[in-house]
Amino acid sequence: MFQTLISATALRKLLASGADVAVFDCRHDLMDVQLGRRQYAEGHIPGARFAHLDDDLSAPKTGSNGRHPLLTREKFAQWLGSRGVHDGMQVVVYDASGGMFAARLWWMCRWVGIGSVALLDGGWPQWLVAGGESSTALPQPAPGTVTLGHPLVRAVDVSTVEANLLEPRFHLLDARAPERFRGEVEPIDPVAGHIPGSRNRFFKDNLEPDGRFKPADQLRRELQAVLGDTPADQWVMSCGSGSTACHNVLAMELAGLGTPPMYAGSWSEWVADRTRPVAKG
Repeated sequence: MFQTLISATALRKLLASGADVAVFDCRHDLMDVQLGRRQYAEGHIPGARFAHLDDDLSAPKTGSNGRHPLLTREKFAQWLGSRGVHDGMQVVVYDASGGMFAARLWWMCRWVGIGSVALLDGGWPQWLVAGGESSTALPQPAPGTVTLGHPLVRAVDVSTVEANLLEPRFHLLDARAPERFRGEVEPIDPVAGHIPGSRNRFFKDNLEPDGRFKPADQLRRELQAVLGDTPADQWVMSCGSGSTACHNVLAMELAGLGTPPMYAGSWSEWVADRTRPVAKG
């Protein structure tokens, strides 16, 4: 059972063995939200289903709940079942962005209690490097049933983050690019900056130049340099809209530092209410 990462070579062997595996293609682009669909149509891992960040992995937007609100656990479990996932199945997720988007699906699977879910290390580029095949065929899996289990990860809501400003109980670790965190630029959301008291760990710093995750001991050293003396369980991961925060959750697990909660609404939800405080620098 693969629970965090799976290499392209290991996935090739797993699929060739005839194992019961559901692969999901999560390729996406925040500036061109249909790019992933086009890329999937041009070629994907044989048998892979497509998962769209906006349409499949997010609830409807209300104007106050951020860019990628979480579905309910029940609705997400139903969606997985509609894509042929059933209890006990191995799930593998990938994208072409170092796990930037696939980490969201990895986290959500664990949120409904699926332990056997892994992110393809290095994603689509590493699949091709490893000699993996590309297919344009659209899979037609039989519907499955996903029974809600005990959550293996935890989300906190905006009221919890607001209360934490008044009576601090945890720290926020923001996964966005440093220039966005500092408020120097903001290409997506209407307000630049970060939630007061946050620290920054750019999700791309978890990766090697080829898009694969750094070794566990290196991740541990780098993350502990940011966490300082504060225990990992007193941190909450955040980002722009609840996707790359999941990347930092995965990095924390790989580093052996535990499984911190994630603020699902993140910056896009926080700034939807202009009365909430904003920090820069």
